[in-house]
Amino acid sequence: MKIDLSVIAAGRRGDALALVAGALAVFGFAPVGLDFLTLVSLFVIAAVWLDASPKRAFWRGWLFGVGMFGLGVSWVYVSMNRFGGVPPPLAGALTALFVVFLALFPALVGYLVARLFPAWRDVPTFRLLFAFPMLWTLVEWLRGMIFTGFPWLTVGYSQIDSPLSGFAPVVGVYGVSYMAAMSAALILYMLVVADARRKQAGVALVLMWLVPMGLNRVEWSESAGEPMKVSLVQGNVPQDEKWVGANRGRILQTYAELSREHWDSALVVWPETAVPAFLHQVKPFLQQMAQEARVNGSELLVGVPIYNESGKNYFNSMVAMGRIDGSYEKKHLVPFGEYMPLQSILGPLVTFFKIPMSEFSNGNGDSAVLEVAGQMAGISICYEDAFGEEIVGALPDATLLINASNDAWFGDSMAPHQHMEIARMRALETARYMLRSTNTGVSAVIDEKGRVRASSPQFTVHVLTDTIQPLTGMTPYVVFGNVPVVVVTLAMLGLGFWLNRRRRKSREEPVAEAA
Repeated sequence: MKIDLSVIAAGRRGDALALVAGALAVFGFAPVGLDFLTLVSLFVIAAVWLDASPKRAFWRGWLFGVGMFGLGVSWVYVSMNRFGGVPPPLAGALTALFVVFLALFPALVGYLVARLFPAWRDVPTFRLLFAFPMLWTLVEWLRGMIFTGFPWLTVGYSQIDSPLSGFAPVVGVYGVSYMAAMSAALILYMLVVADARRKQAGVALVLMWLVPMGLNRVEWSESAGEPMKVSLVQGNVPQDEKWVGANRGRILQTYAELSREHWDSALVVWPETAVPAFLHQVKPFLQQMAQEARVNGSELLVGVPIYNESGKNYFNSMVAMGRIDGSYEKKHLVPFGEYMPLQSILGPLVTFFKIPMSEFSNGNGDSAVLEVAGQMAGISICYEDAFGEEIVGALPDATLLINASNDAWFGDSMAPHQHMEIARMRALETARYMLRSTNTGVSAVIDEKGRVRASSPQFTVHVLTDTIQPLTGMTPYVVFGNVPVVVVTLAMLGLGFWLNRRRRKSREEPVAEAA
């Protein structure tokens, strides 16, 4: 017995289902974390695409995107209005435009699924098992690349606590996205076919969820030296007070006092732009702090902007102050937050963005690795950790990962929790500890399996101290990055397209009459 979904997905009912499914997907991500709901949303969008024309599939994909990004990245409005000084009407309009643009990506998936793989109600094999999961994965990867990339709400992140996460060290977050989309497709396939193929699909689905359980038991890395004690200082400085000149002394004193209580740690980490001044303006203060740390056998890693006087530009930086001094300048900047893209076109809008330090330059260093406390650390700042292909560039040298961020820009929204989920995926992909040092939370120590060992409460002055294990070794994802997923999905998509056309031609050929 098979189920006819055409009545449920017909006309405006299918359109409404697509919109609701998009919003439902967000509840699979942090902070709610009901990962199965994202799978349900993929099931629904695949179902309403099953018999849709290319035009209708594009529309439904766009509605899905509006639901997903309209809810899932609503924090963009908070950043622009509350902390960027953008008036509510303009902040709302810009957020809406951003959502409309992002919604074009699932719309593209829908269009290509329907255009390249015309639907047969009796044989949906190619549209479901080739087109849908392959194209979903490829377009997510494209979204993480185009216009500097915005990989937020990539489906794979929602599965960080599901068995599918076992695939992450092998194929990365996009590979996990593929497995999630294929799982939804297989379930739908079993509902719409009524023969032996249902059993085959069921076996494939069970294997897809059993294999990563075994992979989760694999130890992809090994110890690199003795365990080390670390402290992450969360100053909890309100964003609207941080860059007020009169507050600088108080802020520096807060970080100094909190750090002095933890000189027994091998490494003390301050968050992104913890110091609300250029390095050269506070160098005596930081040198004194570094000297105190050295005397006590500790080292400092500090978030502080660096001004390049000769180049007349400045960088969002992390500065190591210990036995070996060094700095890392952020390379992957946030559009609108740290620099203004298309300055000549968007120049008139600049006056609305009252964001201090919003004209950073890209760092030009080749390496994101700093030596701290006798270990090599892979450094990322803010949402640089959303790009797995960039994080793996620090390996195999890095024995731990450190992400410094200032999620105060997002207020009490979903974004800090979504960002934490992203950091957990990076730890799992690389089989390294990840230290997240943030201004207002969520600061955390994440182990090599992507599990949160300890975290700081949000919007609280807090120092998170834990003992971590430096690690060495390379996961398959570290070795190959996203290349296997992209190449294999393209190859399988091409194979499916060829087989689909071949079968379609054979069905259209007239049968010769008997003599």
